[in-house]
Amino acid sequence: MARDRIRLISLLLLLPFVGLLWVSSYNKAEPALWGFPFFYWYQLLWVPITVILLWIVYGTSRHDD
Repeated sequence: MARDRIRLISLLLLLPFVGLLWVSSYNKAEPALWGFPFFYWYQLLWVPITVILLWIVYGTSRHDD
């Protein structure tokens, strides 16, 4: 049961891949944010999102010392 939960939570790591590999969804200039085209700030937004997802997956995984 716990192993299945960890596998499900590990699937969260697929979100950055899907979000960044589907380039046609963010290959545009508008809406701009602080002068940055959407193409750039969308990719930069994934950096903290990925860190949070990694933290969640790491925190829920088992660590044998």
